[in-house]
Amino acid sequence: MTTEERYRRILSNHLPAQAVDTVYGYLERHKVHFHITRQRTSKLGDYRWPQSARGHDYHEISINGDLNPYLFLWVFLHEAAHLETHLKHSHAQPHGHEWQAEYARLIARSTHLFPTEEQPLLTRLAQRIPLSRPLLRQVEDRLRRYDPDYRPEEHPTLDQLPAGSRFRLRTRPDMELQSLERRRTRWLCIDTATGRRYTISASAEIIPEP
Repeated sequence: MTTEERYRRILSNHLPAQAVDTVYGYLERHKVHFHITRQRTSKLGDYRWPQSARGHDYHEISINGDLNPYLFLWVFLHEAAHLETHLKHSHAQPHGHEWQAEYARLIARSTHLFPTEEQPLLTRLAQRIPLSRPLLRQVEDRLRRYDPDYRPEEHPTLDQLPAGSRFRLRTRPDMELQSLERRRTRWLCIDTATGRRYTISASAEIIPEP
């Protein structure tokens, strides 16, 4: 077995099949030292730029090996955006405007590698800078549904509640909301504390209020 075949086989154990060529080509093109690590509670992935003075003259990306294939790909795009930002803006902030622009570009180019039902959300996310933090959290939550041990009953969505229900978003547990009416793929909701109205995706994961 050649070195390329071995690397592709390793990647195929962690990525969606349709993403293996893309990721392998990217790693080869940038000569990335790529590591698949055991679970880290503090982070899902990491990028380190070349530092010749320290004998580290290569790009390095590591990703937790316990992630499902779509979440693994999602984290890879996050770290690849750091690499792209370093190449173009060596003194940019880690998650500043430049990084967000690179991340959005990579997401837009990679949307087809994710499940069809998740692609509209990814497209929405990539269309505006600065990136929406609630949408970023929603994408990650949605991709966790592809975990082999995922239990839908433990992750209720807004669409499972009747109109008039009170709830909190898993991505915004500090805010209590009440659903008013369904509008196609979203619900019109009201913040019970401020009276401000929002339209929220029917598939948003929620914490029902008793």
